[in-house]
Formats: sequence, structure tokens, C-alpha cells
Amino acid sequence: MISFLIIIFLAAWGFYTARLVKKSAHMLQLNSYRNERYWRWIKDHPGQVFPGKNIVPAVAFLALLMENEVLALLIGIVLYAVNGYFLKEEQQKKKLVITARVKRLFITTGVLYSVFALLGVLLSLGEERTVFWLLLVTIITNFLVFFMVKAANVLNWPIENQINQYYFNDAEKIIKSMPNLEVIGVTGSYGKTSTKHILERVLSSQYNVLMTPESYNTKMGVTRTIRSMLKPYHELFIAEMGAKQEHDIEEICELVHQKYGILTAIGEQHLETFKSLDNIKKTKFELVETLPHEGTAFLNKDDKNIMAYEQRNRCRTIYYGIDETDLHYRAGDISYSSKGSKFTVYKYDGTSMEVQTKLLGRHNIYNILAAIAIASEKGISLEKIARAIKQVQPVEHRLELRKTSGNITIVDDSFNSNPVGSRMALEVLGQMPEYKVLVTPGMIELGEKEYDLNKSFAEYAADVCDFIILVGKKQTKPLQDGLAAKGYPENQFYVAADLQDALAKMNEVSVQKSVVLLENDLPDTFNE
Repeated sequence: MISFLIIIFLAAWGFYTARLVKKSAHMLQLNSYRNERYWRWIKDHPGQVFPGKNIVPAVAFLALLMENEVLALLIGIVLYAVNGYFLKEEQQKKKLVITARVKRLFITTGVLYSVFALLGVLLSLGEERTVFWLLLVTIITNFLVFFMVKAANVLNWPIENQINQYYFNDAEKIIKSMPNLEVIGVTGSYGKTSTKHILERVLSSQYNVLMTPESYNTKMGVTRTIRSMLKPYHELFIAEMGAKQEHDIEEICELVHQKYGILTAIGEQHLETFKSLDNIKKTKFELVETLPHEGTAFLNKDDKNIMAYEQRNRCRTIYYGIDETDLHYRAGDISYSSKGSKFTVYKYDGTSMEVQTKLLGRHNIYNILAAIAIASEKGISLEKIARAIKQVQPVEHRLELRKTSGNITIVDDSFNSNPVGSRMALEVLGQMPEYKVLVTPGMIELGEKEYDLNKSFAEYAADVCDFIILVGKKQTKPLQDGLAAKGYPENQFYVAADLQDALAKMNEVSVQKSVVLLENDLPDTFNE
């Protein structure tokens, strides 16, 4: 009887454990499988790491005090089954992707849990013949589920490194097998994805072009693109390069051997991992410093952080911008409307062209200038460039203008907000004549400056917006303080519990013709 109940108990416990492991693996994936980032998330979210429901099965110990092991096992079976069945699947912005790596992680985690389960069974069927040890082992391992997944990730690390290295070597072979392929690297604290899309559209008017899709901007993302999408007929490959710590960009450059490099901007982003703005500058300039002597760097001269860095590589450098002098490509005569932007580009050889675009905001003009500069240097005529830019569509969630069926026009800038980009988004909102509403949870991964930068963001928003909706009571404390410092009326802002609550409030306050700026959308790792 006891042996049969132990089997049923383990099945119920396994069902609940599997659901816990899935959530833990999801958080690890969102933290790029990096144990240091995963550990930081664990420390910042004790309520999610140690939920009270994991201790509920301890009620079974009461039956052991009455020396009733059958009842203890029955209680455990019921509680684990109920916990597993009713474990809430939270609404996720980015779901767990069941990759081969995740499957290997599940297997290793399963082996670890099986070892502990076997230990509990052996102790329970030993000389003392008590299920106390089985109950204790199952409760403790569930309580430490995030640490079990972390341990599995550590155990898998040597294998994963070997697998990744195989992929990297294969991708590098493909690049080397195409001697006529020219690679364009694009990086920056913001603007790189939009620049990549604009550049692909413009260069495709004359060349066969491949770009890294979506936000595939890590070494593995670029590798995956090369192995699955790069073909012998491609003439140009645009590789977006992201970084969260030093040498991230250098590693991608060693893989693709870029000939051209675009540096869009440098700002205070991912300070939790970079620690300082100087480290960000050094890392972003890895793209420029690794260019060959015949390569060309394209730099935004209006960006003070770019110009503050002492470039060591003496390769050809092309400067673009709006305000500075001695520019190779300059935008002037700029005008904005709800339909987009219009401006004139002045080239260093004395020629010029008028550009019309559906894209909003000053920062998109910089992105377009970068694309124009490379396209022109690659021999595409200004007229052909202008026609291509007119057809460029906004990148999803990056100042994307979207009409709704009612009074609301949405400016969707919900992808990965940063101090400079968020301010530029507010500038775009400020140019709109309609009732102005901001919906934001604030900015993240800004290290020690996160409070001050969010407070400043709120103070600037107070001068622009007619109504402000903050998402998350704890997350937006710096924003609330910023609004209070500006004396922003309490009846003109609302602190929402979550995004759904925020959107409901947005519809409630937008009784007149309104423009709503959605600024940033926190990943699942920041759910309160």
C-alpha cells in the first residue's frame, strides 16, 4: 500500500515540479542563460522565487505527527495535484521558446530532481521506513526550484559552449567562403534596429542584401542568421550588433569581419552590466576599432559621447548629423507632421536632395542619414535613395504610428526605452496638436542612475503631457517622485497595477481626439 501511494505521490509531485521548472527555465532564457543575470533576477524577485504555495504540502507532516503515513501521502498527493493544476500561467509578452538548449536543460534538471527523489524514496524505505524524508526532499527541492535550474545550467555549460563553438566555426567558414561579400555592422545604444531596416530597404534598390532579422543582435543570433539565411548570391550582409557587457561586439566582429561600421549613438543603457558610460563607449567602439584599414566608419557627429571617445583606428571615417559642422552628410530644412518628416540632405560634394519619410522623430532622421551615407558611398544615386526612403515603413514598436477605430492615435515606442530615445519620443508627442497621453513603466537596467534618470524623464513628461499613466506601483516610484517635484496635478496622472489596467484607463481618459505615446514595455522578468 505504502509503495503504491509513494508512486502516486511522486507522479503528483512531478506534475507540479514540471510546471515550476518551466517557469524557472523561462526566466533563465529571458536572462540569456547567463547565470550572473539570472542570479540578479532571483535576488530582485524573492516573491516569485519563493512562493508560499511551495510550502503548502508541508501540511502532510501533521499526519506524520499522528503516525499516519498513509494519510500523509494522501495529503501530499492532493496538494501537489491541486497546486499543479491551479498554478497560474501568467500572461507573457515573450513566451518560452522550446529550443534544443531548453530541452537539454529540462533533461539535466529532470535528472537532478530524479536523484533527489530516489534519495527520498530510499530513505523512506530504509530501516526506519518513514515517508518523512520523501516529504522533506520534495518540499525542499520545490522550494529551491530556481536554484535547481541554475545548477542544471552550470552543469550544461561545458556542453553548451562546445555546441555554440561548432556553430560559430561553421558560420565563420560560410563567411570566408564568400570573398566578395561585404559586411556592414550596425551598433549603438539606440537606433540600430531602425537604421538596419532603413539601410536594408535602401541598399536593396541596387544590391542583393541580407540583414539579421528582428533583434537578432547577439553573436548566436548573427550566427543563426548566417547558417540559415546567408546565400552565395548575397552581396551585402547587414549585421546588427548588440552588447550588454564588454567584448560582446568584438566577438561578433571576429565572426563576420565587417568592412563598414555604423555607430548610431552612445547613451546610458544596460548600466547594471556595463557599470559605467566609459565602458559603454569602449564596447560600442569595438565595431570601429576592428575595421580593416580599407574599411569605413560612419559616425553620428552630433552625439557627444561618440565624439568624446578617442578613436585609435585611422580608417576612413564619414560623419553625419544635423547640428555639427564639417559633416559629410547633413540634414537641414527639417519639418514634421503627423504624416512623417521632410528634410534636405546636403552631401560633402555639394549635391543635395529632398527626403520625405513616414518615420517620426529627430532620431529617425539620424538613422536615415546613416543609411543615406552608406548607400551613397556604395554608388547608389541620391534620386534612387530618396525613392527608397519614401517607401520605408516604421519598425514595429519603434515610434510606430497606429490609428485605432476611436478617438485614439497611438505612437507605439514600446521597445526597449532609454534616456535619450524616450526624450525624443516625448518631443514627437509634444509636436502633436491633440490631447497628449503618456503610458509608461519607466526605464530599466540603468544601474545606480536608474532612479535619477527616470525622475528626470517624468519631469520632462510633465511639461509635455496632458495625462500620464504609470504602469506598476513599485517600478514607477521614481516617476511618481518626478511628477510630484514638478507639481503635476494628481488628477492628471494614474498609477496602474499592470498594462491591462493602464490600457483601460487610457480608453477612459481619451474622450476627445487623443495621441497616446506607449513608451517602453517591460519584459516578463520585471513583472511585479
